[in-house]
Amino acid sequence: MGKALMTRLTPNIALAAVLAFSVAGCTTSDTGGLFSGLGGAKNNDAPPPPKISDAELRAACPPVMLREGTAYFDTYEKGGKDDPSRIVYQASLTDTTRSCQHSGGNLVIDVAAAGKVVPGAKVTPGTITMPIRVAVVLGDKVLFSKLEKYPVSITDMNAATQFVFNERGVTVPADNAQAIRIYVGYDEGPVDKGKAKSS
Repeated sequence: MGKALMTRLTPNIALAAVLAFSVAGCTTSDTGGLFSGLGGAKNNDAPPPPKISDAELRAACPPVMLREGTAYFDTYEKGGKDDPSRIVYQASLTDTTRSCQHSGGNLVIDVAAAGKVVPGAKVTPGTITMPIRVAVVLGDKVLFSKLEKYPVSITDMNAATQFVFNERGVTVPADNAQAIRIYVGYDEGPVDKGKAKSS
C-alpha cells in the first residue's frame, strides 16, 4: 500500500521523490497544446486542425486536490484536546501528484502526497500513525474511498520529519475521466476496506 517511503527525508528529497513519482508514467489532464490548433484560422486556405485520436481523448489524468481543512492534523496527549502545550505532533500535507494508466475500460491511478510531522511539546520517539484518506469522486458520486492509518517513525525531537504517502492501484471506471476529481487529506473517520463506493 505504498509504505516504502516513510523514512525521514529532507524537504528537497521529499519534493524530488514526489516529482519523480509524477514523471514516472504520469499522464496529466494538461492537453499540452492539443487544442491550440482548433479555431483561429485566418483564411480558407489554412489546413484543418489535426484529428484528435482516441488515445489522446483517453489521456486525461484527474487532478489531485487537498480539500479545505484536511491538509493539517494535530494530535494531543490524552485529555489535552485543543491545548497547545499538550500537542504530541502537528502534521501537514504540502504537495500532491498522481499517475494514470488506462486498462480495460478502467482508470488505474497511483496517488502520492508529501508532508511533514512537527514534534509538539509532548512528543516522544517512536512511530506515530496518521489517518490519510484518498477519495475519487465524479460529481456527487463516490467512486473510491479508503482511509489508511499511515505510520511515520519519529527519531528527531527537534526537527520536522518529512514523509511521502503513496496509494497505488486505485481503480475506477474510465468513463468521464476528465470530470473525475481525486482528494487526499487527513480524516479521523472509521477505517474502511477501500472498495469502490457509489452514492
